[in-house]
Amino acid sequence: MTITGPTGATGLGQDQAAATEGTIGRRGFLGFVLGGATLVAAAPFLEAPPAAADGIPTVPQPAEIYDLNDFLTHITLPTSQLVTITIDDDGGASFALPRAEVGQGITTSTAMIIAEELDLPLEKVRVSLAPARPELLFNQLTGGSNTTISTYTPIRVAAAVARGALLDAAARLLGDNVDQLVTKAGGIVEAPDGRQVTYAELTVDAAVTQDRAVEVQLPDRPAGRVVGTPQNRVDARDAVTGRKQYATDLQVENAWPTMVCRAPTLNGTLRSVDNLDAVRGMPGVSHVAELDFGVAIRARTFGQCIDAVRAVEAQWADGPVAGESDETVLRGLQASQLPLPRLPSLPLLARTINHDVTFYFRSNSPMDTNSAVADVRSDRAEIWSALKSPVVAQAAIAEAVGLPVDEVTVNVVQGGGSFGRRLFFDGALEAARISKAMGVPVKLMWHRADDARAGRVHPMCTSRIRTVLVGDEVVAFQQSLTSIETDFRHGLGDALTAFAADLPTGLGNLGFSETVFLLTQEVPYNFGAVVQTLTEVDQRFNTGSMRNIYSPDVRAASELVVDRIAATVGKDPYEFRRSHARSPRVAAVLDKVAEEGGWGRAMEPGTAQGIAIHKEYKGATACLVEIDCRPETVGREVRDAVTGPRVTKVVFAVDAGLVINPRGLEAQMQGGINDGIALALTSSLHLRDGHFLEASWDNYFYTRQWNTPPQVEVHVMPSDSPQPGGAGEAGVAATFAAVACAYARATGTTPTHFPINHREPLAFEPKPFVPPIPPSPTNGLRLTY
Repeated sequence: MTITGPTGATGLGQDQAAATEGTIGRRGFLGFVLGGATLVAAAPFLEAPPAAADGIPTVPQPAEIYDLNDFLTHITLPTSQLVTITIDDDGGASFALPRAEVGQGITTSTAMIIAEELDLPLEKVRVSLAPARPELLFNQLTGGSNTTISTYTPIRVAAAVARGALLDAAARLLGDNVDQLVTKAGGIVEAPDGRQVTYAELTVDAAVTQDRAVEVQLPDRPAGRVVGTPQNRVDARDAVTGRKQYATDLQVENAWPTMVCRAPTLNGTLRSVDNLDAVRGMPGVSHVAELDFGVAIRARTFGQCIDAVRAVEAQWADGPVAGESDETVLRGLQASQLPLPRLPSLPLLARTINHDVTFYFRSNSPMDTNSAVADVRSDRAEIWSALKSPVVAQAAIAEAVGLPVDEVTVNVVQGGGSFGRRLFFDGALEAARISKAMGVPVKLMWHRADDARAGRVHPMCTSRIRTVLVGDEVVAFQQSLTSIETDFRHGLGDALTAFAADLPTGLGNLGFSETVFLLTQEVPYNFGAVVQTLTEVDQRFNTGSMRNIYSPDVRAASELVVDRIAATVGKDPYEFRRSHARSPRVAAVLDKVAEEGGWGRAMEPGTAQGIAIHKEYKGATACLVEIDCRPETVGREVRDAVTGPRVTKVVFAVDAGLVINPRGLEAQMQGGINDGIALALTSSLHLRDGHFLEASWDNYFYTRQWNTPPQVEVHVMPSDSPQPGGAGEAGVAATFAAVACAYARATGTTPTHFPINHREPLAFEPKPFVPPIPPSPTNGLRLTY
């Protein structure tokens, strides 16, 4: 027997009044046992600037008043009552999280929130991933570092409702008043005289037969028994022992390994197969299907799939970027750059600082390949994949296979990474189409070469900055980002907005791009008149909202210019930032890294420190790095490696509001640090003759062990905020910017493109494009270290 507590809350009455008066008391919410209501939250108030801030005041930018997380949170409110917690017969709690766990640790942090509210040990809380639920309008999208921000209060209310029902049942059983009873860790209710009853014993009595409204009171902050204490990941043991189940680990009956032979140019299409019978007769091959995106092959093993893919002799129609290269795409971007806004008349002594930066294509592929299992039959279909927008995937798959949406089950499987990639469901859609064409279940796996050459990428873009100084004061800061289109055709996680974003004119997607840019970007300094604009062009590439989306490029270009401004006015880079910072939280994290990192210490020639800040996700971050650009370091040799400049030290500070799991937050920042280093120094895709040259992780140079800093410190700032901030992407932008600034100071040259190793000479020998994937390795031990 189970009891379930959906969430709900009162409106903007008592709470809003308390917040307006500057005092926040206990918050009242209306919840339901097996019922429903809505949760409404007030928008945050603007943060006051530090009293001692220098510079000409900058009016608040849109993201400071209402940001992307406000938007993503508020659109989930109408269906928040459908988020439920179940007390199981053994006294534990179960919760199907309507988000995707892709390594960011949200199943752990969610379990911690529930354990705190229910006074349960963490190991007695079981968090699974909910399948696609179309009724969760806008409430099943995983992105924008929004999961904990948007689910925190609904989950707490649901747990509090369940706890209240248990207490009511205990009061009846023990003959005491509810307010005399206490819950104890372990799932026990205790009376004043010491008599106890377990949650497991109460589940039958606590269950109800019809909806019942209840009011619950939530303290502003949890007691801290579980929340706020460092916890290991609940799935850590399974991950390191190989028991964790990803899509390619699933054992679905008769779902054989399947792979695709793809065109040699990006998004090319299949015309014909010259040796179809020969491929069908290869060892282990059971089915071959011709589809527009390639030749699908199903076999006993993935090795046999690889052999068959490599044997395919096909005729292909070129993709839309055939013949294009980095150089031609960059020329197109530069031709599309809009003039920076005209400035009013300025004094004769006004000075301008201009800087243009190019950011090359980057792969959005996680370590876990794009995979899915599909079983499509004449009357129904079932899909398994790591999906961050499963409702949109369900609708698209239903349309593709010709079935009603309610006959398509889409199961969300844990993924080994995403970084925005799994907002798109192309692997699941392909698997469904292949299964329908073959008439059998399939376990589709993209090859690593497919991920790099046909997968999602961060678009190439340029950033133009113009700043105007009168005397030593910045009176204007203008930044214009011109980019290959970022694809937001997954919409807000529901079919309606996905359809709107996919309008044939492309204007629907542009609206999403502009909205995301407007609600995420801000200049955190008093720089007078501030303008940041986005222009997106060229829809021919497979792009996506790669981790931190626009912020890393915007921030890196901006902070490079901040260093130049500081040098122009004769100020120390840290002191200049500190004096112009508009947010006390930003100033605090900046002070922290400067103090802990020993800012300003003497450095050897060819080495330097860099410092940078970023404000987003209801929080603030700062990063100090030290870099070694001396010839003996840059030229060091590591077998099969790209080396170059080495970041030797990183000190990072993060203010993420109420922190659920400090250990998880620290791990997230460590991942973001490595991302930022990669973006600055090594990782990019090279476009040549209509295809990307990289074909796997051995020639896509993400930060490796030999490029990882020997010293990394992450400082989690104390906060009295009653609400958590975002963490998944918060470590990237400030790190990228700090590395860029350190490199400029160490070399005496301000970079004009990133990553700095992108241009010639090419650091690897490209793998062939026909066949489209390399053979299975037979010398793996030789490649180990």
